[in-house]
Amino acid sequence: MRTRLGALRRKLEGSLVFVFLGLLLIIAACVSPPFFRPDNLLNILRQASAIGVLAIGQTIVILAGGIDLSVAAIMQLAGVTIAELTGGTNTLVPLVIPLALAMGAGIGLVNGTLIAVRKVQPFIATLFVGLLVTGLRLWVTNATPSGLLPPAVRAFGRGGIGPIPNAVILFGLVAVAASFVLRRTTLGRRIYAVGGNPRAAELSGVRVDRVTILSYVLCGVLAATAGLVLVGYLGYADQEIGTGYDLDSIAAAVVGGAVLGGGRGKISGTVAGILLMTALLNLVLILNLKVEYQLVVRGGVLLAAVAFYSSGWIDKLRIHRTGAASPRIPDRCEEKEVGVPTGK
Repeated sequence: MRTRLGALRRKLEGSLVFVFLGLLLIIAACVSPPFFRPDNLLNILRQASAIGVLAIGQTIVILAGGIDLSVAAIMQLAGVTIAELTGGTNTLVPLVIPLALAMGAGIGLVNGTLIAVRKVQPFIATLFVGLLVTGLRLWVTNATPSGLLPPAVRAFGRGGIGPIPNAVILFGLVAVAASFVLRRTTLGRRIYAVGGNPRAAELSGVRVDRVTILSYVLCGVLAATAGLVLVGYLGYADQEIGTGYDLDSIAAAVVGGAVLGGGRGKISGTVAGILLMTALLNLVLILNLKVEYQLVVRGGVLLAAVAFYSSGWIDKLRIHRTGAASPRIPDRCEEKEVGVPTGK
């Protein structure tokens, strides 16, 4: 009986973000029918793509027990690098895009090494690495990036296959690939294990330092990819592109059910969290709400979604139905038990 209740609890926890997303769509249908126009829905998906790719990388780091505040700096670096080195032509694109991705991987490697080897706190390490990257970029470009985006990069954000934007296709492919890696591969199981209980993972033979470093490298590559998608969508490279996306990516992962501290969460929840945040922003803009009301509505809805995860209401429901409290389980062990995918 306890096993079935535990399975029900995990299923309910993993579905909360989808419930909030469904409620938002119902409200949108009632207050703003134009919200469901095909062009508007495609626009929502296109807007969600860049931050979605970034949030998937952030989710991988969070599952491994970390956090990355340098992702916005990596996005900006990738966009400025493309504009500076290509000169607006496609000639050097096959060389510059791998270079931008390699730079993202290199910054992730620095983050991971500081955290896993030098034992620097993830918040401090990634914050200062991000500041360092930003300062170096401003110094090299004199704070005024030059150059145009080549058509091939613009296609990342504005092109499409039929009615489906390329950015949406890329977002979907990244989400499917990341979900497969986390749920069906040894690396994915090790990421969950390290995030759930790093000491137990180490005693089980997992190289915790390598898994931590690899999670940051993957996040850096996906951050650079998100930067290319974003500049392609906007059509220009700027020093401020992606500002605030570091916190937005963390919010999307948390709203989607990921636990800061590691060991629990999934990519589908992050995708739903991104769609919830993007659709909510789109709705308040369609309703022409004032900026202060937009902030209140967005903050209130997202806070409510996070509060449901942390309020323990599912445990209370279980106690109410059984008539007795269940045995107390230590938090870290519980996170590990919930977070490890079953593969079913």
